[in-house]
Amino acid sequence: MASTSFHMHDYPLTLTVFCYALSCVVILFTDRFALPKRQRKKNRPLFSRRRAAMDVLARLPIIALVFAGFFAISWRPLYAGAGTMSFFVIFTGISRAKFKFIREPLVFSDIALVADVFKYKSIFYANSLNIVFWTVAFLYVFGVSGLYMYFEPSLLPSNGKLFWIIVMILVADLPWLLLFYGPVNRPVADFVQHLVGKPNVKVSTVRFGTFASVVFHFIIWLGRRREKIIADLSERFFAAVQDLIGHDADNKAPLIVVWQSESFIDMRHCGVDHVKLPTIDRLQKLAVQWGRLSTVFEGGYTLRTEFAVLSGLVPDDLHIDASYPYLRASHYTNVVWPTKLKNAGWGTHFMHPYDRTFFLRHKAMPQLGFEKMTMLDEFDHDPARDGPYVSDAALTRKVIKDVEKQDDAKGRFLFVASMANHGPWEPNRVEGKTDPVDIYLEILQQSDKALGELVDHLNELDRPVWLVFYGDHAPLLKSFADPFRDPRTDYFIVPLAAARKPHHSPAPSRDEEPWKLLEAMLRHAKLHKDELQ
Repeated sequence: MASTSFHMHDYPLTLTVFCYALSCVVILFTDRFALPKRQRKKNRPLFSRRRAAMDVLARLPIIALVFAGFFAISWRPLYAGAGTMSFFVIFTGISRAKFKFIREPLVFSDIALVADVFKYKSIFYANSLNIVFWTVAFLYVFGVSGLYMYFEPSLLPSNGKLFWIIVMILVADLPWLLLFYGPVNRPVADFVQHLVGKPNVKVSTVRFGTFASVVFHFIIWLGRRREKIIADLSERFFAAVQDLIGHDADNKAPLIVVWQSESFIDMRHCGVDHVKLPTIDRLQKLAVQWGRLSTVFEGGYTLRTEFAVLSGLVPDDLHIDASYPYLRASHYTNVVWPTKLKNAGWGTHFMHPYDRTFFLRHKAMPQLGFEKMTMLDEFDHDPARDGPYVSDAALTRKVIKDVEKQDDAKGRFLFVASMANHGPWEPNRVEGKTDPVDIYLEILQQSDKALGELVDHLNELDRPVWLVFYGDHAPLLKSFADPFRDPRTDYFIVPLAAARKPHHSPAPSRDEEPWKLLEAMLRHAKLHKDELQ
């Protein structure tokens, strides 16, 4: 009697379908761990069972394409299944780690920051991405892949190998490539938009899992029609260019200095009474408007607050662009404040003592109306000597030097984004201090002193000067608070020099939103006459 034996690879189609199905089961189960249980409950929409089933079905093609990608490079279904599960679980793990760190799951625009994470590990608190990390990652990816390639038989047909390889590559890759093709992208984006609804990364992560959420938001971003939206926003938020007045009675146009202070929050709001911030106290007395500023994001993503201030646009109105507006900065050229001021004959200058390519500022800022940029390469900064970031004292000296060069009568708009207060606050960053909170407080006091020097200099100019100072977000100071009970930062709109009134009375505190800061300043300065629509 002939003996028979069962081999899985004798049934290639069945085995492949089984591996794909197993991948789906594992992925659907593990996707839930991208957010803590409490957050899942909080962000789970109240859908019918039919809609919930549609959400599950919508994820299956994404899983299938990833599975096809691993299968195309191996022709091994077990490897394809293991690779697909690992791929999704890694995305889920990264999303969970990001949420634990800054309370936001992975969003599609984070992919654009991958290179920056490895290039600027300290600023992303990613110093663990060291040689040990890369060794383990290399051994896992290539070691496990090698074992599968050695032990698992290939299903590649012996006849017409090249043909089948090309076919499988097209099956795996062509759908992704077609997303960049307009006639395909637009209807797909419309369908995905209908499926997803209003973009909300937490809700989408709960509904679709991390990677599918990333893909769906990317498809919407890629196919988003912005022209009409931008036109509507422009009409809604901004008056005409001629509403900007260029000169005062002395025939000197104002100087506007906006100082965005990195990770600044007055810690006295949080019960830390021993920190001394005399310049902040002085600004409070001089300000025509001051108070607490709502935050676009807590603990990071400075560009979101930065763009809100520069554009005057509510983040919700940016739709899918809100997470990383500089990726599509050119679409907002005509609606942002720097462009309006430049078109009115003002000089516009962006100053930031960090790498010009970070957050794509080297491309975005000229598109947002800045005719001049001063970045890290124009500072004499040695990290070994001066610490990880340019101090506010050095930045103040650069601002003063720039202001002194302005000897004409035209208006000037100078936006300064500092770096000194940024974490991590590691031991000995400040001499003799090891506690992160103590280090942060000491740097805060150093920044306050530098700000005082700037205010003194601006106050002596023979032209109207308006200073807008604000913190971009609360610090990521987990040893003190995680999260801050009240993450609002502080802002001040201060008239200086010829803009000061002889009899100024201190103004009461007033809450404000970052996208309204420049509008408020222009009104106080009487530079913006008509009511906004």
